[in-house]
Amino acid sequence: VTKTNSSVAIIGAGPSGLSSLKACLDEGLEPTCFESSDDIGGLWKFKEVSEPNRASIYRSLTINISKELMCYSDFPIPSDYPNYMHHSKILKYFRMYAEHFKLLQHIRFQTSVKRVQQRPDYTRTGQWEVVTETRQGEEERDVFDAVICCSGHYTYPNLPFNDFPGIETFEGKYFHSWDYKGPDNMSGKRVVVIGIGNSGSDIAVESSKFAEQVYMSTRGGAWVIRQVSDNGIPVDMKYNTRFVHILFQLLPINFFNWFGENKLNAMYDHTMYALKPKHRLFSKIPVINDDLPLKILSGAVIIKPNVKEIQGSTVVFEDGSIAEKVDTIVFATGYNYDFPFLPSNAMYKSGHRVALYKHVFPPNLEHSTLAVVGFIHALGAIMPQAEMQARWAVLVFKGLKNLPSNQAMIKAVEQDTKDIEKHYIVSKLTPLQVDFVSYMDDIAGEIGARPSLLWLFFTDYPLFKKVLWGPVTAYQYRLMGPGKWSGARHAIFTQFDRMYQPLKTRKFFFLMLKFFLKSSGDRAKTIHH
Repeated sequence: VTKTNSSVAIIGAGPSGLSSLKACLDEGLEPTCFESSDDIGGLWKFKEVSEPNRASIYRSLTINISKELMCYSDFPIPSDYPNYMHHSKILKYFRMYAEHFKLLQHIRFQTSVKRVQQRPDYTRTGQWEVVTETRQGEEERDVFDAVICCSGHYTYPNLPFNDFPGIETFEGKYFHSWDYKGPDNMSGKRVVVIGIGNSGSDIAVESSKFAEQVYMSTRGGAWVIRQVSDNGIPVDMKYNTRFVHILFQLLPINFFNWFGENKLNAMYDHTMYALKPKHRLFSKIPVINDDLPLKILSGAVIIKPNVKEIQGSTVVFEDGSIAEKVDTIVFATGYNYDFPFLPSNAMYKSGHRVALYKHVFPPNLEHSTLAVVGFIHALGAIMPQAEMQARWAVLVFKGLKNLPSNQAMIKAVEQDTKDIEKHYIVSKLTPLQVDFVSYMDDIAGEIGARPSLLWLFFTDYPLFKKVLWGPVTAYQYRLMGPGKWSGARHAIFTQFDRMYQPLKTRKFFFLMLKFFLKSSGDRAKTIHH
């Protein structure tokens, strides 16, 4: 049964919430978005002081996915924006997106969701009651036909003090990376950063410009890749292509591990730099940082193994070495995740993770009227993935797409958990990882929007070449099927133009060079004659 004018509650107005709002409006649903803060952007809304139960970023944060691979599928980022965008630029992009598609009027700001519970007649209607609290502390209750949870998973800092004996004796200051805003208080300090993820690496690099010495402690090491690839092309524009993805399906993964690790070690030997991890390159998302190797080479950052214990101002590492007179410890130790407002029966567990069918739908509910969007981890931006999830969810809500039986979904979820644990390094903190292109193709297949290479080969060969050899930008999923966008083909043909545009900052020089070459050619012709 196709449902029209259904009401949908969306929890959170970050990148996932915004794409969910638009997906609802595209399908004629009536969305209401509840946002606990005073603005859109979620994680990307910088605040000088971290707020409890909200994601937090630091002042200098720049995204490590290039703009063409992070933007929404029918709204390219302006061509003059840089390829790797500062958080302030990302927030501007979200504002443009929200204004262009008239999303803001559907958002209730400074309204926190306290509970989402099934209505007494849920068995018959599939409806939910959403209990919210306004800034003034007033409780409100609304009934919705469906709910999309977009609350993110960088909200609850993980501080594993039990793993660091003697932390209570530490004489300096310690805090989680969630609280880090900038290196203002690092001048002349001796700093230990625990954890080698992207945040830990950024903080170590930035602090080292002001600190007397930075030590970076890592339990398992990491593969570190550069954002600036061959010829200065953003690394994802060069390697995140459908052709490379096809090769991954055809050849053994160990070949790609060998090839990729050799390429990374050719830039700087990970063993020599004390970075080499036990895991292979493609079994865990790598650290993306161009500056860390230089900081190690110059001694500004010293890589150390795991912390064994803390004794006053001395940090003892597992290899017996020590860092003395330490002033600051930064715990870049990841995040716990939680959905405290959702009913417990919606939180089906499998292995380390809250198990969702294709990472979107709880597999054990009576009705397919609750979806989680943006709770995904891949080497790729959340924006296109969340958008794809939202497009699928609203089609399911409308009854245009059906889910398998609960039994079939639970079976699929358990198999998915086994596959994740087989191919990736997972833990309680990082319970899920997917391959970006495989996952996007999978959900696009559910929608009917997956691009057909065979069809393009016979009907539009120039586009076929761009789709096969070029980066897997989200525009590819607007070429056909529900949600088709007439501008998708042009966006694909101009994606490299938008990549080059912000680099063309010496136009006068290039015009003069062009004029000089033309003049030289004319003179050569005259001499020849």
